[in-house]
Amino acid sequence: MENKQKKYRPNVAAVIVSSKYPLTSEIFIASRSDIKNSWQFPQGGIDEGETPKEALLRELKEEIGTNNIEILSEYPEWVSYDFPNIVAKKMYPFDGQIQKYFLVRLKNDKKINLKTKHSEFDKYKFIKSKDAFKHIVYFKRPIYKKVLKYFKKEGYL
Repeated sequence: MENKQKKYRPNVAAVIVSSKYPLTSEIFIASRSDIKNSWQFPQGGIDEGETPKEALLRELKEEIGTNNIEILSEYPEWVSYDFPNIVAKKMYPFDGQIQKYFLVRLKNDKKINLKTKHSEFDKYKFIKSKDAFKHIVYFKRPIYKKVLKYFKKEGYL
């Protein structure tokens, strides 16, 4: 059997805390409009020639209607996950994603607008980080646990 090299799509993801942070520590999750009950952090591909920070700002503007943020921290390494079968066909030729995570603070929560040109989400909420796994889609949980644990250990969450 041939052992093919997996191909990962370069991607950025944002753990967003509300503008009330650090007085209130809640993180943003949004429900995908194309997969029922699939909650996640905003994320998206890095275009050729783009830095991860440039991709982060572009993706936030495209997905939540604002990139008026302050970057608080960055996960120190790239993390990857494989797509489950239900997602793999849509994301061909990629087997998964390799991601750079940022912890960001929204400067004004009222500017969130999910009805963007590239709308991916139909609703959002801010929740306590300990409650994230009641909502997050199963195949992203291991990565989210790792990233949230790091930001917590560093004193951010």
